[in-house]
Amino acid sequence: MKVKKSDRRSAARLAAAQALYQMEVTEKGLDDILAEFEAHWIGQEIEGDAYNPAELAFFRNVVSGVLREQAPIDQGIDAALAHGWPLRRVEALMRAILRAAYYELRHRADIPARVVVTEYVDVAVAFFGPDEAGMINAVLDGLARASRPDEFAADR
Repeated sequence: MKVKKSDRRSAARLAAAQALYQMEVTEKGLDDILAEFEAHWIGQEIEGDAYNPAELAFFRNVVSGVLREQAPIDQGIDAALAHGWPLRRVEALMRAILRAAYYELRHRADIPARVVVTEYVDVAVAFFGPDEAGMINAVLDGLARASRPDEFAADR
């Protein structure tokens, strides 16, 4: 069965968020986490859940890009969060989702901003309830509009 490119990208985003989360909580390095996910998670069945094949180059780009650009990414997300609620107070998996999405908004102009927001909100929905997914949607929408105002010019 052939998997569509969009589905491979969706799987890569899910894996990237999980890998970034795991790196933060286990303090594993980039090479170790990429190898682990590519060998044991992506495209595998784990505890009865089948993980779709992912676009590996895209997965690597997002994970390594977040690590390379983490300081400006975190500063941008901090600025977008509610006053008095810095990124460090946000749950670790939510931080990973926000970082991966903001990396794409900043560095992957080949992907429409609305696609990035929708895809990462879908990742959030897989792990969190509607309140948390709504918060992620609101933050990402603000970041998308600030990062790529031309894509939202018709909304005004």
